[in-house]
Order: sequence, then structure tokens, then C-alpha cells
Amino acid sequence: MENELLFEMQNAFPMTERPFKAVAEKLNSTEEEVLSLVQKLKDDKIIRQTSAIFDTKRLGYKSSLVAFKVDEDQIDEAAEIINAHPGVSHNYLRNHDYNIWFTMAVAPDSKFGLEKTIDILKEKTGAEDAIILPTLKMFKISVKMDTTGKRAKKEKVKKLAHKEIKLTPQHIAVIKELQKDIEVTQEPFKKATEKLGLSYDAFFQIANELKESGVMRRFATILNHRKAGFGANAMSVWAVPEDKGEEIGREMAEFSAVSHCYLRPSYPNWPYNLFAMVHAKTQEECDALIEEMAQESGLTEYGKLYSTVEFKKQRLVYFDDAFKEWEKSV
Repeated sequence: MENELLFEMQNAFPMTERPFKAVAEKLNSTEEEVLSLVQKLKDDKIIRQTSAIFDTKRLGYKSSLVAFKVDEDQIDEAAEIINAHPGVSHNYLRNHDYNIWFTMAVAPDSKFGLEKTIDILKEKTGAEDAIILPTLKMFKISVKMDTTGKRAKKEKVKKLAHKEIKLTPQHIAVIKELQKDIEVTQEPFKKATEKLGLSYDAFFQIANELKESGVMRRFATILNHRKAGFGANAMSVWAVPEDKGEEIGREMAEFSAVSHCYLRPSYPNWPYNLFAMVHAKTQEECDALIEEMAQESGLTEYGKLYSTVEFKKQRLVYFDDAFKEWEKSV
């Protein structure tokens, strides 16, 4: 049941009073058995976190993928400096001259803004060069590891229509609670509802508003990929003609092993404009998948950047004072 449970919780975790009971019913199990297994998977560090996944842009944050070129003997120190910024959620060492790759977000009220913040980090780390790679077009963002082995190689990516929303202080209060990792208990949302003075119905109604508006992408479990048996991930990068970017991006996003797929800017020192993150159990599997993607797309200019060290991987904490504190400290 373990593999089915992990896949189910990655797909969509129920936002109900007793969500583990709902998961158990779907898997023909009991609430007690599911709670026990989830706790074990957390203790074994296979489950990293179960919480809401928000759309950074819809919350007013500016973000980008960033690559630094750093001398080998300065890598650890540079990673530490980068990790200290609360807007850095992912930071990896990759096998390229541009060796430190991180995602950077700044708050809506940032006094520096995105590019100035990156300039400050570039100066503090002593990076030789930097590439700023914001998202121009997103084709897919859906980290779901196929723990069952039953998933089709390709799946259609659903395009969702979103309702407009104006965030209120109550929405923000609920966001602050939904972004926390839930406790493995019968009623994991109980503390949040009590803290906010809301009934379950009111709490979940606001959560559904956030979801329908696209502010919340989904509420789901994120796994520690390596602990879950997916030991390889490659950031495949592709040089795509401008007039083919959207067509090929949509096609690549259909591969189930692709978790993220974006169109980004290219530069004279960086010719690749399409990015597709590929996950597999081994590097050989990753290589084979990327080769298949190359054959299907007809693209010949591409690269594979494997992560060799994970410096940081955690969810952004939205509406957090740590952003202002970092800017004060600079």
C-alpha cells in the first residue's frame, strides 16, 4: 500500500475535516493504518512535507531561476550566503561552468526588487557571472513521482481556468496556516481553524477560493526524491527556435517524468530557452528519457545539468518578516 499511498498524497491531499480517513477509504484501508504509515514515511524522511503549494506570482512576489558561475574553492561559502536569503527555496550545485543554480523570490514590498537583490548576492558571493532566467511561459509545474510504476509515459497537461480574486487579510491569514506542514493526526487542520476562529466549513471555503483563483496550485505531499527511490534528476535545457517554443514546450510537458517545463530567455552566453526538469530512478533512465525527448522534438542543441549537491530545498514562507530583516541586514 505504501507506493499507492505516496502517489495518492502527491496527487491531491483531501482538504476535509479528517483527510487521512478520506485517503484510507480510497485505498480500501483504515484511518489508523494510513496515519501509522504516513508517520513512518515522515520519520524515514521519505515524505518531506504536506501543505499548500502557492503560485508565487499570483501572491505578488517576483521570482526567477538564477545561475551563478563561482570558483570551485568558493562554492560552499557562496551557497551559504545565497541560502541565507528567505526567498531562496531551491539551491543546487550542477555539473556546468554555471555551477550554482537557485530559485529566487522577493516580496511584493521589497525595497531592492529582484534584480538588485541578485546583484547584491553576486557581489557578496564573488560570483564571476550570473544569468537571470525568469519564466516567460509555464507549460507545467507538477512534482509527482511515479511510486506505483503504473503511470503512463505521457499525460495530457490540463489547462485550468481561474477566477479573479482580491486577497483580503483573511485570505492571507489562511495562507499563512495552509503553507505549514500538517501534523499526522486525525484532524490536522483543527489547530489552524481554532487559531483563526473559523469553522471547518468557513476555513475550507476560503481554501477553495484560493484554489479556484489559482493562488493555491494544490494541497499535496512533496517527497524527498532520493529517499523515495528517484535518485536522478536532470535539468534538461534546449535551444528552441522562437516560433517553435510553445509547441515543443507543450509536447515536452506531456512526459510524466517531467515535473517542470518553462520557456525562459536566452543570452549570447546561454543559448538555451526551454527548460524541462526530468526525474528518474537512475541517471541512465534520465539520459534515455532526454534522448527520447530530443528525437521527438527534432532538437539537436541541448544540455543536461545534473544536480550533484542539494544546498537547499524548502517551501517559500509567504508574508514572512524574514524578507524585510534580510534587506535591513544588507
